[in-house]
Amino acid sequence: MTVITNEQYRPEYHFTPETNWMNDPNGLVYYKGEYHLFYQHHPQGTTWGPMHWGHAVTTDLASWEHLPIALAPDEHGMIFSGSAVVDWHDTTGFFGGKSGLVAIFTHHDQQPGADPARQRQRQSLAYSKDEGRTWIKYEGNPVLGHDSYVDFRDPKVFWHPQTAQWVMILATGQTVSFYTSPNLKDWAFASEFGEGIGSHDGVWECPDLFPLAVDGDPANVKWVMFVSIGDDPAFAEGSRTQYFTGAFDGKTFVPDEASREIRWIDYGRDNYAGVSWSDVPAEDGRRIYVGWMSNWRYANQTPTEGWRSAMTIARELTLTERDGAATLISLPARELENARTPLVALKNVAFGELQAKLAGLELDSYEIEVELPIGANLEAVGLKVRTSADEETIIGYHAGAEELYVDRSRSGRSDFHKDFAGKHGVKLANTDGRLRLRIYVDRSSVEVFAEDGLAVMTELIFPDPESKGLTVFGAEPNAIVSSFAIYEIGGKK
Repeated sequence: MTVITNEQYRPEYHFTPETNWMNDPNGLVYYKGEYHLFYQHHPQGTTWGPMHWGHAVTTDLASWEHLPIALAPDEHGMIFSGSAVVDWHDTTGFFGGKSGLVAIFTHHDQQPGADPARQRQRQSLAYSKDEGRTWIKYEGNPVLGHDSYVDFRDPKVFWHPQTAQWVMILATGQTVSFYTSPNLKDWAFASEFGEGIGSHDGVWECPDLFPLAVDGDPANVKWVMFVSIGDDPAFAEGSRTQYFTGAFDGKTFVPDEASREIRWIDYGRDNYAGVSWSDVPAEDGRRIYVGWMSNWRYANQTPTEGWRSAMTIARELTLTERDGAATLISLPARELENARTPLVALKNVAFGELQAKLAGLELDSYEIEVELPIGANLEAVGLKVRTSADEETIIGYHAGAEELYVDRSRSGRSDFHKDFAGKHGVKLANTDGRLRLRIYVDRSSVEVFAEDGLAVMTELIFPDPESKGLTVFGAEPNAIVSSFAIYEIGGKK
């Protein structure tokens, strides 16, 4: 395993490529004790270029082993995003009656003929007989194309037991389309979804679809659809990911009433193209997710050298009922608790005393768990992380406005793009006068989980390595903070 040096901005516990460019997570699949992470990768440069599938594995969602590039461009084009599954019953015939891994991905090249500048996107297969270490491209590639869609990509495939068939959800411009197959090779169109619903502020990309029980009730299951939205210069937020809830019968997705409102999985600027792991064992039962921690608005310009981009921490997704609607909850994967070392643990401490205790700390990569007192008479209350005389990243809450926000206006380097610096927020009601936060701080990011995962904000930051201060602000000195804990986090990328 290659040892990665401690370069400026290189995260301590977030996944990064060993070198050069990375974007979307691909092919997330669990098989024989390993979580596989593939990713869009340009191995010859630190900006987007000819796409390959990079590859890494983990057994604990915290430390990663880099593996050789899994898929490289060929006569059918570059290797765009896609998914991977375990073909448990050898429906493909690739595995001699045993099980194995199959990747389903988009081949991208140019349309031959009258308009050679027009892109062409078709779906193809590769399979592995050695637990993902080497890959064989199917000789019958591509297995699915389309005559009219310019954008026809990012297949997410899963087995639908109720209808005993494979289902593919595919990004098709401003919609997603569903296809079905008995064997991953032969596909039939089933339906299309997206017209007149959701955000269309950019091209639809990187869909996902999976069932979740609302509040753990197996009698109340909703299907959750993710659709990422590409960057359009007309909209300030850049690229981001929305979600829908509804019903799915193996062919058609029917959204529920709550999906008439646009809902985002993350209200920060830097969580995009995320998808969930396939084939997590039934006895585990979790839906585990990771996203690309960047934004197409400035992804090619972020100030790193020799490598570019990181993934979010792994997250567990659930549904809970709020105001009559099935609402997505996102929390850090429980395995991350095994990577942390306790540094501070306080209960019922006065705000002024807490400020004094934090004054001498210098922290690099860590997690905070806190319950802060809030009140409508306070302009804002919160924390400042990665601070120095000139830098700070603010995580705050306006009780009167009921808004959680992250302000990275003075977070460090921001001159690489005019839209990077700024303050971003999300509406978040509070009923009991205490704000519950889990905050993950690394060398170039903050991830904020508020109110037990009801609101999430992910933001890149690029502070000076010596900006290691931490403080709280906003409350009276004698106000009581019911709990405050800090954990140092280590990891291997």
